[in-house]
Amino acid sequence: MTTAEDTGFLRIESVTKDFGDFRAVDQVSLDIVRGEIFALLGSSGCGKTTLLRVLAGFETPTSGRVVLDGEDLAGRPPYERPINMMFQSYALFPHLSVWDNVAFGLRRDRRPKAEIATRVEEMLRLVQLAPLARRKPHQLSGGQQQRVALARSLAKRPKLLLLDEPLGALDRKLREATRIELVNIIRQVGVTCVVVTHDQEEAMTMASRMAVMSEGRFVQVGRPAEVYEMPATRFVADFVGSINLMEGTVVAIEPGRAEIRCADVLHHVGHGVASRQGQPVTVAIRPEKILLTHEKPAGDANQVKGVVTAQSYFGDYTLYHLGLPSGASLKVHVGSHSIDKAPTEGDAVWAQWLPTSQVVLTE
Repeated sequence: MTTAEDTGFLRIESVTKDFGDFRAVDQVSLDIVRGEIFALLGSSGCGKTTLLRVLAGFETPTSGRVVLDGEDLAGRPPYERPINMMFQSYALFPHLSVWDNVAFGLRRDRRPKAEIATRVEEMLRLVQLAPLARRKPHQLSGGQQQRVALARSLAKRPKLLLLDEPLGALDRKLREATRIELVNIIRQVGVTCVVVTHDQEEAMTMASRMAVMSEGRFVQVGRPAEVYEMPATRFVADFVGSINLMEGTVVAIEPGRAEIRCADVLHHVGHGVASRQGQPVTVAIRPEKILLTHEKPAGDANQVKGVVTAQSYFGDYTLYHLGLPSGASLKVHVGSHSIDKAPTEGDAVWAQWLPTSQVVLTE
């Protein structure tokens, strides 16, 4: 059972950080649960790394406060906080062995030799690097270096682990494998973790919850599936995943349904819409929720005829770009085995979708 104390294990209360006239973090508030892996997602310059540095103590907030496990961290320097931060570069000491890199923080804290040895061996077993304990960092692969940095960060048993683009130095294939290892280790230890990333796939697969940041503010906070399936704003819809955005006007609205007229299509929306008749809105629909057919579907709503202008093969699916009558383009993901006679460039096809597939955005 999660207690009230666990729910507010890390509390970020109205934190603002200014650098002269520039506001990097703007009135951010958030509660993070004990043991949670929480992701801060956003593009470069959105404030996510600055917020992480405020948590670590490398930056002092202009206003607001950070409370960890009931303790206000104001005025406490980084080395006195029960927090460890793992940087993108890993910052390993090149002249020290793997064993000594992991032991470094414990030695600096003057822990007993026997305790240091026990803790280091425990961490190396955890990250499966015990056989490489005497190697130097340059003798390791990128993924192994990342695990050394993680072991060093966990050796002091911090209450909070901060990860700044933890997989950014790895190539794509290694990043996918290491991401799973990293999450498994963090969950096995049970440490509360905040991870900063600009990679939406990384945030969605690692975190139990995430915050999308823009211009120093949280635009949306929620579980990855919620943020993806129900974006709160046009910015979130466009930033997280691939999506089609269509400008339109609400022409009819009733409880549990609405009709929205866009340039190329009449949308029948089969769920409630927080808008009024005549209001301009944006209709968002994910490419994988669209079905392509060679024949016209029944009815006249939630469908549009287009011409294939480009296609890209990705193995398990093909991405089609359809040119629509208005000149707009529609992106459609089609599974490799889900359509007979795959269309080619220049073919006219019909795109259709269910009335529950759209998200209607008012901002």
